[in-house]
Amino acid sequence: MRALRIIVVLVVILGGLFVIADRVAVHFAEGEVADRVKARENLASTPDVDINGFPFLTQLAGGSLDDVELGIASYPVSTGGQGGTIRIDDLKAHLKDVTFSGDYSSATAATGTGSATIAYDQLMKAAKTEPTEVAPGVTAQITGLGDGGDGKVKVKVKVGVPALGVHPTLSVLSSVDVKSGKVSLHADSLPAIAGANLADGTLRQITDFQQALDQLPGGIELDQVRATPDGLRITVKGTDLKLAG
Repeated sequence: MRALRIIVVLVVILGGLFVIADRVAVHFAEGEVADRVKARENLASTPDVDINGFPFLTQLAGGSLDDVELGIASYPVSTGGQGGTIRIDDLKAHLKDVTFSGDYSSATAATGTGSATIAYDQLMKAAKTEPTEVAPGVTAQITGLGDGGDGKVKVKVKVGVPALGVHPTLSVLSSVDVKSGKVSLHADSLPAIAGANLADGTLRQITDFQQALDQLPGGIELDQVRATPDGLRITVKGTDLKLAG
C-alpha cells in the first residue's frame, strides 16, 4: 500500500512537471511566432498569438499546430494605387493546421478565417470629397460616411447649385458588399437635384465607389462586409497563408 501511494505521488508530481513544461514551451512558441509575424508584416506593435490545444509538446514534435489565434490591433492595407493605404483595426484570425520550421523562421496555415473593422474615416479616403460637377451648374461631394442602420451606410452628399444660392447636404443610404475583391458602396436611390433626376447620370459617380484592400496579412482575402456603428466589419478567409518566412 505504501509503495502504491509513492507511485501515485510520483505520477502526480511528474504530471504537474509535464504541464508546467508544456505551458512554458507554448508561451515561448507564441512569443516566437508573434515576433516573426511582426517582422514579416512590418507591424508597429507585436501581435497577440494564442496556440490552442493540449498538450503543446506533442504538436511541437509533429511540426504542426492544430489551432492558432492571431490578433493585430492595427494594420495598414494597400489600396492598390500610388502607394495609398487605409488602416484596418481589430484584426482577429483563426488559423488551422499551421506547419512551421524548427526555429519558427517559416510558418504556413492550411486555412484561416477572420474579421476586422474599417473605420468610416478610413473609408473616406476612397470617396470623392472635392466638389465635382455632376450637371451644368451643379456640383456634388461626399462630406461624411456613417452607420445608416439595418446594414446600410449613410452617405452625406453636399450639393452646390450656385445659380440658386443653395448648398444643401443630403443623406443617401447605400448598400455595401464585396465585388471583384473590393468593398463596394452603391446608393439604393438618389434624390432629384435642382428639379433634375441625376440618379442614372454622373451623381452616381460620386455616391457609388469601391475600396480595394490589397496585401492583407499572410495573403488572406476579403470575403464579406457589413455596416456597423463602428465602421465596416469585414470577414476574411484564405488557404496556404504565410505567417513567417
